[in-house]
Amino acid sequence: MKKCIYGIFVLFVLLGALLLPGGMQGAVAQVQVNVNLGPPPIVVAEPPAVVLVPRSRVYFVPDPNIDVFNYNGYWWSPRGEQWYRSRAYNGPWGVVKQRYVPASVRRVPRDYRVVYEKEKHIPYGQWKKQWKNQDKKERKEAKKDYKQEQKRGHGQGKN
Repeated sequence: MKKCIYGIFVLFVLLGALLLPGGMQGAVAQVQVNVNLGPPPIVVAEPPAVVLVPRSRVYFVPDPNIDVFNYNGYWWSPRGEQWYRSRAYNGPWGVVKQRYVPASVRRVPRDYRVVYEKEKHIPYGQWKKQWKNQDKKERKEAKKDYKQEQKRGHGQGKN
């Protein structure tokens, strides 16, 4: 009963303050809500062709308007200052701290699309067969490179 009376009292005080000339003008606060949903999702609807960046093991997808790379079995995509990683070209994509992005991927020249536009476009199916059928020595070298990058502070941890 006391809570009910107290609630009615508070209601009357607030109504009275609002009805007084200039009442609560200084007390009115503007509420603003900012929701950061992040960048739009990375969508690659069909298996993409890829292009090998010469003198590297990094491939890039030449067609979309966003940067998508493949290196050492992962797909990588920078969006502004944020990086994303996936096991498959069509996701799901997870956020990765920039320090965990392999140096080989980060070192692709900014103008790579122009520089390598005449390189051979490899259809996805052909590329996937090639990737799966690489001889074991080359895979071991890629793993060794990756482990060396981890030791230097790149690629540590799981996201």
